[in-house]
Amino acid sequence: MLDSRLDMDFQDYKIANTTSDDYYTPPFIFEALGLTFDLDVCAPVGGVPWLPAKRSLSMIDDGLTTDWQGLIWMNPPYSNPLPWVRKFIKHNNGVAFVPTSSGKWMLELWQSNCLWLAAPPVRFYTADLVPAKGMMPLRCWLIAAGDVGIQALKQSKLGKVR
Repeated sequence: MLDSRLDMDFQDYKIANTTSDDYYTPPFIFEALGLTFDLDVCAPVGGVPWLPAKRSLSMIDDGLTTDWQGLIWMNPPYSNPLPWVRKFIKHNNGVAFVPTSSGKWMLELWQSNCLWLAAPPVRFYTADLVPAKGMMPLRCWLIAAGDVGIQALKQSKLGKVR
């Protein structure tokens, strides 16, 4: 995946990977989950090199209008997670990474049949593969839907599940 990032048109990359939502989950989360995802639904153009997904959708692909198939990974844009969370609940097969919030989307997720795990403190990465300067100030959650995701969360040793 990294090679395709280097080959893409630099202008497309800069347009698609320069918003305040362009921060990505650190590699240790994926190592602990031990999964290969079929689809990363909220990736930067070219994908995240350390994220074990067979395919990724960037904002250019529009993951909200594209059909999701198989086991998905979702680290939604934190500026507007509600439509992503609703689609995740409906899809019911994957793992999501979300911050604590008092927003409506958090309540909808809480009321779903998903399994929750309080994630350990994280330092996100930028689309340029650089660790963010500080730790995420809010508690983040790993949310699993479907048998495969739920089992991975339980076996991850990342924390206690609910």
